[in-house]
Amino acid sequence: MPNFKITLEYDGSRYAGWQAQKSKFPTLQETIEKVLRRILREKVKLIGSGRTDAGVHALGQVANFKTNSKIPLEKLQRALNGLLPADISVTKIGEAAKDFHSRFSAKSKTYRYTILNRPYRSAFLRKGAYFYPYLLDLKLMQKEARVLLGKHDFKSFCASASSVKDTVRTIKRISVKHFIPNTEHRTLNLITVEIEADGFLYNMVRNIVGTLVEIGRGRFPEGSTKKVLRLKNRKLAGPTAPARGLALLKVKY
Repeated sequence: MPNFKITLEYDGSRYAGWQAQKSKFPTLQETIEKVLRRILREKVKLIGSGRTDAGVHALGQVANFKTNSKIPLEKLQRALNGLLPADISVTKIGEAAKDFHSRFSAKSKTYRYTILNRPYRSAFLRKGAYFYPYLLDLKLMQKEARVLLGKHDFKSFCASASSVKDTVRTIKRISVKHFIPNTEHRTLNLITVEIEADGFLYNMVRNIVGTLVEIGRGRFPEGSTKKVLRLKNRKLAGPTAPARGLALLKVKY
């Protein structure tokens, strides 16, 4: 049976995350599967590269599914985008190797967290950025973030409710920087935290961001990241940053 790989972008604001589950809110997996079944006229199991949480967005989520349908890929993409809700878009679709698995074949994932750091909120970014009105020390946040590079036990940055046993992950790249879309919007003052790793723990990025924000605000002293990482205690890290600022940017295979 042919195996197909699709790349998706979505606004996760009104979804209970990626994974199909019993919830009063829809999930992304079940929403897309329903449309695929309608188009292909057969039961389809959609496998995502990871379980983005409720409210988390994606610019490059990858999923795969198998089907006996002979529908041309260009037609399938048009049909999906014509029937899916406006907050989900299929940006790419193609046939993959039979053994391709969007989750287990992944080499790394990159997430971006966006902070709107100015005294007043944005009407347009309310669903896509964490509004933080207090001054942040960007240089100190950059210095502290570099401590996280490499292979470490990230237990301190894993949600306490997680049941995962292996909390060791490798961060391949991390950046904290100002992001100014264009000269007309310099007042936006966006700060982005971008992290590429071989895998992520539950709430890992949001807990890292919450810790860096506490450091940047001056609530945690310089050197806190190294201490929190070493002591492997979630209670010592910062609060979990809101989901709305987080987006899955890219998955590498």
